[in-house]
Amino acid sequence: MTVFAAASLKESFTTLGKQFEEEHPGTKVTFSFGGSDSLASSITGGAPADVFASASPRTMAIVTDAGDASGTPATFVRNQLEIATPPGNPDRVSSLEDLTEPGLKVVLCDEEVPCGAAARKALEASDLKLTPVSYEQDVKAALTKVELKEADAAVVYKTDVKAAADKVEGVDFPESSEAINDYPIVELKEAPNAEAAKAFIELVRSAEGQKVLTEAGFLKP
Repeated sequence: MTVFAAASLKESFTTLGKQFEEEHPGTKVTFSFGGSDSLASSITGGAPADVFASASPRTMAIVTDAGDASGTPATFVRNQLEIATPPGNPDRVSSLEDLTEPGLKVVLCDEEVPCGAAARKALEASDLKLTPVSYEQDVKAALTKVELKEADAAVVYKTDVKAAADKVEGVDFPESSEAINDYPIVELKEAPNAEAAKAFIELVRSAEGQKVLTEAGFLKP
């Protein structure tokens, strides 16, 4: 069974995939993680997959509008932005406005990707203009720039900051409440393993699955 999922789901879905394999002997779960927009384009382009879990309704709509979903997508978690800085927060970043300081190297997700669209929404809500040193293809790529100290800060998800543990430090900012992303999941129309797809979605939405996701920092739908 193949699951296409937003990059921010990597750790929690890998855990759930192992659990699913244990509960369904003989079933192998393969994941393709990446930016939701590029995953959606792959699906509409004919890439074989069973399940799509996206980081925004907008990117899910690419798949549903193309008629490639089976049934109606269900929101299974939500996610909120956070600023990631190197450990110790050397530049003393304490707000979204601080990211506009000249000389500060800030990385954002590409605006086509849900984390980039959410960052833009938060910046607009604060009436702030920010020119990043780069736009990254997914949230993990943005976070890696901070981990490698190639950037002073990145706007990512709370879940990614949590997953990175002591490699980065997280800074909350109030404007993030203006840009919370719903994550929808759906079985795909041409799913080669339709029964397994249904069962995996059930696990994700179950109390067990929700426990794994909330422990990773996701918000309940």
